[in-house]
Amino acid sequence: QVRLVESGGGLVQPGGSLRLACAHSGDIFSFYSVGWYRQVPDKAREYLATITTNGTTTYSGAVKGRFTISRDNAKNTAFLQMSGLKSEDTAVYYCRAERRILTTSNVYWGQGTQVTVSS
Repeated sequence: QVRLVESGGGLVQPGGSLRLACAHSGDIFSFYSVGWYRQVPDKAREYLATITTNGTTTYSGAVKGRFTISRDNAKNTAFLQMSGLKSEDTAVYYCRAERRILTTSNVYWGQGTQVTVSS
């Protein structure tokens, strides 16, 4: 059973930085693309960034240039480096892992980690 565990959230001042980690277990991590999302109460989960199995990255307009997604397959972990944080970045941050096998996608989510940007 695949398990994802996020860590690294916390309280940070505006303009500060945080690095989130998503630890993957239960399967071969390099077979999975990984995405980061966030959610605030009463709003839909928002897409932030993706890193594919070959390391290709994409970002939403809201975070491009401020956030960087990366992965370390040897450590079975993906990261989201966040800088220039703003109060509107306050949310619960989730990682999502997807493995595609032919026409099937297996998708897994972590439990989330809270990020609060406040002075």
